[in-house]
Amino acid sequence: MKTATIPSLRVDPALREAAESVLDQGETLSSFVESALRMGIDQRRAHREFIARGLGSYAAASQRGDFKPAADVIQTLEQRLAAAKAKARK
Repeated sequence: MKTATIPSLRVDPALREAAESVLDQGETLSSFVESALRMGIDQRRAHREFIARGLGSYAAASQRGDFKPAADVIQTLEQRLAAAKAKARK
């Protein structure tokens, strides 16, 4: 399998020094950058999937008419928090 390259990236010398300062023993700057890129890709995919699930949930709730006003939800949460704080004080 052929490999591909990522375009070179010009950065401030301080950023390069900071990156080099956190390398693990035996780790190269290239492997660090590759790892960071993979983690960034995974995070963005997870974020997009999270948004898609939220929108799907919204659509399903909309079809069922199963909504509660945000103010009601917040009020319920505030009541639970107040009860938990009161219990913790005892």
